[in-house]
Amino acid sequence: MNSTSLSRLFRPASLAVVGASDDARSVGGLVLANLANLGYPGELHLVSRSRDSVNGQACVKSIDALPEGIDAAVLVVPHQAVADSIASCARRGIGGAVVFASGFSEMGPAGIAEQRKLAALAADCGVALLGPNCMGFVNYTQRAPLTFEALALRTPTAGPKVGVIAQSGAMNANIRQALNAKGVDVAFSVSTGNEAVLGAEDVLGYLVDADDVQAFAIFVESIRHPAAFLEAADRARAAGKPVVLMHAGRSARARQAAQSHTGALAGEYGVMRAMVERHGVVVVDTMDELFDTTAILVRYPAPVSQPGTALASNSGALRGVSLDFCDPIGLEFAGIGEATLDRLKQALPDFATPDNPLDLTSQGMQQPELFGIAASALLDDPAVGTLLVPLMGGSPKQQVAKAEHLLPAVKGQRKPVAVIYMGDDAPLGEAFLEMVRDSGVPFFRSPERAMRAMANVHRYGRLIRDACRSADAASIVRLDPHPDGPIAEYKGKRILKALGIAIPNGALATSPDEAAEIATRIGYPVVLKAQADRLTHKSDVGGVAVAIRDEGALREAWRRIYHDVAAALPDMALDGVLVEQMAAPGVEMVVGARRDAAWGVVMMVGLGGIWIEALKDVRLLAADLSDAQIEDELRRLKGVALLTGLRGRAAVDLRELAGAVSRLAAFMLANPQIVELDINPLLARPAGEGMSALDAVFVVQHPAPGPQGNGQANNCGTDAAALANS
Repeated sequence: MNSTSLSRLFRPASLAVVGASDDARSVGGLVLANLANLGYPGELHLVSRSRDSVNGQACVKSIDALPEGIDAAVLVVPHQAVADSIASCARRGIGGAVVFASGFSEMGPAGIAEQRKLAALAADCGVALLGPNCMGFVNYTQRAPLTFEALALRTPTAGPKVGVIAQSGAMNANIRQALNAKGVDVAFSVSTGNEAVLGAEDVLGYLVDADDVQAFAIFVESIRHPAAFLEAADRARAAGKPVVLMHAGRSARARQAAQSHTGALAGEYGVMRAMVERHGVVVVDTMDELFDTTAILVRYPAPVSQPGTALASNSGALRGVSLDFCDPIGLEFAGIGEATLDRLKQALPDFATPDNPLDLTSQGMQQPELFGIAASALLDDPAVGTLLVPLMGGSPKQQVAKAEHLLPAVKGQRKPVAVIYMGDDAPLGEAFLEMVRDSGVPFFRSPERAMRAMANVHRYGRLIRDACRSADAASIVRLDPHPDGPIAEYKGKRILKALGIAIPNGALATSPDEAAEIATRIGYPVVLKAQADRLTHKSDVGGVAVAIRDEGALREAWRRIYHDVAAALPDMALDGVLVEQMAAPGVEMVVGARRDAAWGVVMMVGLGGIWIEALKDVRLLAADLSDAQIEDELRRLKGVALLTGLRGRAAVDLRELAGAVSRLAAFMLANPQIVELDINPLLARPAGEGMSALDAVFVVQHPAPGPQGNGQANNCGTDAAALANS
């Protein structure tokens, strides 16, 4: 949908309400009330089959009786009349339409088919359709509320403004109201509903270029067009406009609920998260985090470059609480410098200990200027990226005294600041609250919420710093022609060897005599594994023998393998048996990849062997990460202690492991016919001892004939050919 059509819809100079009513309780009546209350300044046309006038304004009987060229229409019609109404809008040259009616894709197969027809009709007619099954939108800048939600009047401030986008109308209102309560203005509030034509990615792509939107809060249950969403996210990143996203569907039941609500299939949550974060989108887990993180980032959109935060409080107990809380959420405390410590020593009483987190002690009751002095000193420290100031409020007079010194010190700072007054819902003085509102400084009542939000602010800085940087150059291996389906392990290991990933010493044998020769050459003990393209679970059918120590045992194992495989899979013809040297011990890792139908190539790395089933400790990664970024992800594994030297054991070579993941990712990007790979286990060892891939599964599926994209939504514009030439 082109930007002109979207502008006509979202910034309408003229508007038609189809289904206008003077009944204040009806949907049509609520739409008209919102237009009147917000003072919509454009031309307003009314359509009603049953009324000659509404609220004193004349109505026409049909859309076809409207003048030509109206920008947008609100369709308050039943779902049976939507398609005819869209066709009528097209005949009158109406640019866009909002459809409230439900009864489409959320109703199952019949509704999905009906919605597809509606989408095709709107696309053919060039009508920018928002919905169906949506609550419309509000453009506060142009005072254009195309919604039946009862809106509260709000006087906008001069501060930065947020664009709210949600498929759910209720969530849209929830986010907007929460941000308003935090003193944050919303310029656009858009409910996309079933997204027959316009989706969240289209709205984001349009509003990215808007001067009246400086950040985005988005709630979705599915992203229907990932490539378009990522392109819009890239543009938001380039424009310095933070995007904070909450996506339902982390659990299977949540994905089912989302599908029943919107009629859209939800993809795998972990894949989505890995890909959108690669493009600088901050994904949050809770509604509170969505509100709080957006409220900070819209005021401080510049990415934080320093990794650490500082905390100053007049509660000594909160120092320990904050240290406990911040560690698992990934919020680091900055190591403050000697110059900062000296400034604090000079200001604080002798019994106070300058540190981070900082306890200002109860002396602040007598010397409220300590709050401003401490805040200024910490913010001036080059190691400090953000500041949290959780305080106990005290009496209304004490609250004002603290604010008079603290707020001037933090107002207008480039480094993000959050002021917190503890005590939960305990009332605060109106004079103090007015000072906070006027300052524009983010304000919280919960230190934990503020800390979680600030952790996301720091994560945003890391995401923006690392977003879509080119991966380290890697040797590209092109796959030889192969039919669809799995590739036998011995062939897969040839690929790994070509990629510079070590495999056990060994070879394929086609007879017991050849197997004995190989074993003598490489040395006992050895492992035998049956080989065929379709044989991916060899142990399940008796196709593996381990710790074979002499030729007699080898020949017996050969006989047993062929017997057991034939008994389990009588139609299976083996290529032979892979004879390999027993591998030295190491930390068992898993490295995998698959070509997601929506998002492209996604990599997986984590603890392998039995650990993958027991702990599921893995990281999902975009395929274009650099070796250094992959190594950083490895350090985020829960079981990272196994890699960094547990109980005196030598640390494994993380750089070598990261390089292997990077080369496998490059291989996936260069060979679009590979849809899946799995190396489990990959033994990681200390530097100099080498790693070893003990098993390898590659699966081939050639694209269907016809025009094909590169299928790589996360590749930041770098296709496989470009990567191959790097």
